Amino acid sequence: MREKVGMASLPLHYGHAPAWLTGRMKKLSKEIMIVMMDEYGPDEILRRLSDPFWFQSLGCVLGYDWHSSGVTTVVTGILKNVLKPEEHGLAVAGGKGATSLKTPFEIEQIGRAFSLSEEDINRLKYSSRMSAKVDNAAIQAGYPLYHHAFFITTEGTWAVVQQGMNVREKTARRYHWLSDRVKSFVKEPHNAIISDRVEQTVLNMTSPVSEECQKTSLDLTKDGPRRVKQDFFSLKRPQNQEVLTKWLQEKSGVDRRNIKSMFLPEDLNWKALEKVYDFQPKNYEELLAFRGIGPATVRGLALISELVYGSEPSWKDPVKFSWAYGGKDGVPFPVDRRSMDESINFLRETIQSSRLGRTERSDALVRLKSIVPKT
Repeated sequence: MREKVGMASLPLHYGHAPAWLTGRMKKLSKEIMIVMMDEYGPDEILRRLSDPFWFQSLGCVLGYDWHSSGVTTVVTGILKNVLKPEEHGLAVAGGKGATSLKTPFEIEQIGRAFSLSEEDINRLKYSSRMSAKVDNAAIQAGYPLYHHAFFITTEGTWAVVQQGMNVREKTARRYHWLSDRVKSFVKEPHNAIISDRVEQTVLNMTSPVSEECQKTSLDLTKDGPRRVKQDFFSLKRPQNQEVLTKWLQEKSGVDRRNIKSMFLPEDLNWKALEKVYDFQPKNYEELLAFRGIGPATVRGLALISELVYGSEPSWKDPVKFSWAYGGKDGVPFPVDRRSMDESINFLRETIQSSRLGRTERSDALVRLKSIVPKT
């Protein structure tokens, strides 16, 4: 018997899902969530949402383009619409673009609906902000975030599904987080990262390889902006710029134009660094959490740490699963068939247990069957 394997990619798609489709998606997703809540509880829903196989399969079952980047924004938007805190014990904050800026306020609303303490609400707001900060600043792959969905249960557990966009390459990258897996926001905190492509050179300050670079970056800020300025502007001198360019090319193995994320920034946020010096953060997470410490400052500190003090960060892409690069020949890694099969079987059982009409249930199962990889 031949094993079933397959792969998929997520090209960047524009536009909106039509009203006739979103109406059906809302009805079907609500039934799926009700069955899952009754059978497994909210924490299992979070676990499933943080699984890229299951999330992609759910999008297909709901009738959306199986390979589109839009499956992330549309599916999370539909779930936000159908999940009611008082009814389901699960709710969604955030969304796409400007809506994501409302996340802290929406978390407060949800937290009060769930009777969570002020301490728990603040912890949830911090988790939301830090998950976005990590994927925008601590990991620099050229995919700035444009979508952030934060799922919360009555017990205060959470999951994040957020997405970044590489405008130049017209591809998207999705980040999955699960609160149960996050021991530290700066030490491999993701449940999964999926992308249409694996980048050759990515600054990843959450890798264990970056631990010494984290410490050096922290020490630099605690010693004060004067020391950072001295090192930073020494690297910007013409003679050092030539050395830096050669180092960047050797590090990446690609043309300089394709490694913009590794360039020494034009400038750093000196006002923020002055405040950091006054604050004296205890660890790298506190440094990263500080307002004003963004991608340019994180990258500048990392480059100073490596080029001046020899504390090398990780430049390896942290993608944990790529729909486009897992293949039957195992290059660059085998498709996780067990996870894919588990997701499909789980959804099949959920649909069959729902109160959907015969035609709707049949259509959903047909869509689910369509994503089973061909032999």
